Amino acid sequence: MRKTPIWKAIADALREDISERRYGEGGKLPTEAALAERFGVNRHTVRHGIAALVDEGLLRSRRGSGVFVSARPTDYPLGKRVRFHENLIAAGRSPLRKLLHLETRFATEGEAIALDIAQGDPVCAYHGLSFADEQPIALFESLFPLERLPEIETALRTINSVTKALTHVGVEDYTRASTRLTAVRATPTQALHLNLIEGDPLLKSTSVNVDAQGRPVEYGRTYFAGDRVTLTLEN
Repeated sequence: MRKTPIWKAIADALREDISERRYGEGGKLPTEAALAERFGVNRHTVRHGIAALVDEGLLRSRRGSGVFVSARPTDYPLGKRVRFHENLIAAGRSPLRKLLHLETRFATEGEAIALDIAQGDPVCAYHGLSFADEQPIALFESLFPLERLPEIETALRTINSVTKALTHVGVEDYTRASTRLTAVRATPTQALHLNLIEGDPLLKSTSVNVDAQGRPVEYGRTYFAGDRVTLTLEN
């Protein structure tokens, strides 16, 4: 009688654990030592079973961090009307944004050009982290021209939504005027916030949003975790 190899039985057991959501998307598996103890085998056999699931794309290994359940990438459309909460809800995900830091500073030359203001004019810088189903998917910085929107900082401190904050200060509607996408590598700080490893791939989106009169009201830089988001372009 043909017997199932032990490593395959381990892979099947872990696959069942994942399907039963004992380990959710993005969740970390126990260590090789803990799994070896659970299955009563050596770590090499456990490693073989895990490798099979990595090859299937069900798991992914991060050097120095462990083995994680692969997350299903979130579809995130980029079009004229990009709205974070609406996008994620449409994708069947639960959205959340966390404020990391809010400050007033002076615009650099490039930021001033994007916002159609003078270099050195004051801007409100809104730094935050975006989540889908409690998993961090993007780190962002949004800049708002303070002379054009003098109450935006106060609004952002009390309203956890850029769209609602802009509405509160008189911007009833806004659209995306431009988007630029670039592939970059995660810095140590970005990796820490996004639960990645330094050097992991990120998708950097640089964009400008304008009001109904075509005046820039937001200049944004967003760093998406490359394996957690599928960016789609809409007309």
